[in-house]
Amino acid sequence: MNSQLLRFSACLMTLFFISLQLAAQQSNRISMDEAIRLALENNIQVKLSQYDLDSQQINVFQSKTAFLPSLSTSISSARTVGRHFDESTVSFDDIASTNMSAGLSTSITLYSGRQNVNNLRASESQLSASADDTERIRETVMLQTAEQFLSIIQNEELLKAAEDNLETSRRQMELIEAQVERGIRSIVELYTQQAELANSQVEVMQRRNALSSSKDELIGTLQMDPYVDYEFVSPGLDDHRLLEPVLYDLTDLIRQAMTNRRDLRATEASIQSQRYSLESAKGAYLPSITLGSGLSSSYFNRQQFPFADQLLDANINRRISLSVSIPIFNGFESRSRIQQSEINFKRAQLQMEDLRNEVLQQVRQAHNDYLTQYEQLETRATQEYAAEKAYEMQQEFYNAGSTSFNELILANNRYVNAVSDRIQTHFQYLFQRTVLDYYLGEISADSISESLE
Repeated sequence: MNSQLLRFSACLMTLFFISLQLAAQQSNRISMDEAIRLALENNIQVKLSQYDLDSQQINVFQSKTAFLPSLSTSISSARTVGRHFDESTVSFDDIASTNMSAGLSTSITLYSGRQNVNNLRASESQLSASADDTERIRETVMLQTAEQFLSIIQNEELLKAAEDNLETSRRQMELIEAQVERGIRSIVELYTQQAELANSQVEVMQRRNALSSSKDELIGTLQMDPYVDYEFVSPGLDDHRLLEPVLYDLTDLIRQAMTNRRDLRATEASIQSQRYSLESAKGAYLPSITLGSGLSSSYFNRQQFPFADQLLDANINRRISLSVSIPIFNGFESRSRIQQSEINFKRAQLQMEDLRNEVLQQVRQAHNDYLTQYEQLETRATQEYAAEKAYEMQQEFYNAGSTSFNELILANNRYVNAVSDRIQTHFQYLFQRTVLDYYLGEISADSISESLE
């Protein structure tokens, strides 16, 4: 009975540890969508941009509170000892006196050259600019993450191709060794194949290093634990021969970019903010009108009234005021502020013009690169197919003794290079579709997934 219980407990423990291992492996599998989500959650630049956005929201709140009245209260007390003339005794005597005062006052600005209005509009426009800047940073992080993720998948494909070539070199090596032993092949061919085998081994090591480096780069972007072994799941890419380009009209692409680009919107909002800031600075030349009111009372021990009667009745004062302030000279402060605001406004306009030209160039270049990558992809596919057939024929000729070993090696190298070139062009084409979406301002996690389907 005890032995059965022990075996049952051992089975439960084994199943428990297996389930833990499976759960750990599952948690370490990272898909493209998961990588983008982690990047947006953990990226430092995204977090910093969110802080900037929060700061701008505080500025908007402060601009709104400028319309509210101010309210303050004060209490003071003093005791004075000194010589005073006493009319009752017709003499100077040392007298100690105590007084206390309390007051409540409020004021509100009725007009200030619309400075408070323009300050509010400027802060709201800057908030809109910060929101668009934050979204553009998120788009940039998505593009960077997609590029690094695809780089991992590409390097995995290149590593597989290098390992296949290494296996082919090993089989060829074994065949030549056997043929040299039988005197069919020369020792020179054996040494040549040994060199080719070493080159294939070096190629595998380089591809492994490239894959490791690309994984480390993405792990750093995602801010994940670098000591954990992650598996990056391929998004299930179609074979390159099935890919078809999407035909775009360049004029429509440029129009889309001018409408959708977040950085353009942010710059437009910044221009508007600078315009309101300039109007606010000009308002310093205008008069300001302030309405104020107050309530105060006091107590003096020399008066013949009780404390409560003095403070709550006899000494109460009420005040209401309307003041007009007309600026005449403030050391050229207003003038300097206006000049600085004009410079900022003109600088923002120039930045907008420069950004429009940059967007125009980016869209054109991205569109041309997209079409070029597809044309190259077709060419690389044809090149790979031809190189494969040429290598197979050279292998047959070599086995039949009608071609040299060097010709066989050259054919194999051309085929290996063609496979590598096709793989790289394939991924460059896929990524170029995402780059085009980025420059159009239409990149998202969904658009990235669609471009890989």
